[in-house]
Amino acid sequence: MVTIYDIAKKTGFSPTTVSKVFNGYSDVSQKTRRIIMDTAEELGYLPNAHARSLTTKRSWTIGILFIETSGVGLLHPYFGGVIEGFKKVATSKGYDLMFVSKDIGGKKSGYLEHCKIRGVDGVVIVLPDYTDPYFIELLESDIPCVLLDQESDSKSTVYSDNVAGSIEAIEYLYSLGHRDIAYINGGQTFAGEKRLQGYMQGMQKLGLSVLPQRIVQGSYDYTVESGRIAMEELLKLDTLPTAVFVAGDNFAIGAMDAIKAHGLSVPEDISVVGFDDIEMAKYLTPALTTVRQDTYVLGKRAADMLIYCIEGGTEIQQAVIPVELVIRESCRPL
Repeated sequence: MVTIYDIAKKTGFSPTTVSKVFNGYSDVSQKTRRIIMDTAEELGYLPNAHARSLTTKRSWTIGILFIETSGVGLLHPYFGGVIEGFKKVATSKGYDLMFVSKDIGGKKSGYLEHCKIRGVDGVVIVLPDYTDPYFIELLESDIPCVLLDQESDSKSTVYSDNVAGSIEAIEYLYSLGHRDIAYINGGQTFAGEKRLQGYMQGMQKLGLSVLPQRIVQGSYDYTVESGRIAMEELLKLDTLPTAVFVAGDNFAIGAMDAIKAHGLSVPEDISVVGFDDIEMAKYLTPALTTVRQDTYVLGKRAADMLIYCIEGGTEIQQAVIPVELVIRESCRPL
């Protein structure tokens, strides 16, 4: 069996340095850490998880709580990039990942109970729901938590700059000559509320009228069908908007379908701008102009924050990740 002494001999580093790398100590350079990890993989070294847990008083396991009520689950467009970024950082620091639920062995329990039974060192919470008492119970516990897509005074948070992205979308449409810009809202979620704020601020900044009939409520779960239904409401207006800003790309897909079903064209009759830049956006006809949020960076930043908390950091951090307008073919100048 390969030991840390074999790795030390091959790399030239001391056994103490090798041990620090596998136990997650932060006082080892990334270059040294990479050499040791690569050598360990080359030699087929398998660290003794039980011994490491006894030494460090940690389980080296991070819980992932994904509160997603639409039924899409892991196929949710927000999830893949976030978890990939999170996984890259967490596994490089020696942590395993585990999904947290309310069910353990068929028995109903809370998130906090699950985390205690499994002994996780910390939890990243994706799309948190403040109406869920089990979430509140976990949030108020002493288990380190980081929230994605939410604000909090007690826990570290990371989210995209939804307000700035929405303002940029409105300014882009304005630059094309659009003045009658409708909005399909994303429901009572953190991102939905921030994107609505951005729409309102962008319209007011440019001196454009915000008309109640031009704002249509989509569903909280951002489905294509909900986007289609919301667009149908706008298409009933006596005077159609020249452009529609949509709180999510799935909404935008549904909105474009509704526009086409009415014999109209995107962007010749109505320009459309989405939000998220899901993979499908660039393959639509026309390709969707949208605000890109970097879900991969969101995940990486969340992992850095959580590991900082697990290792004893006490500062409550907040990270707002910049977004980018991706211009494609779904908008035209007037």
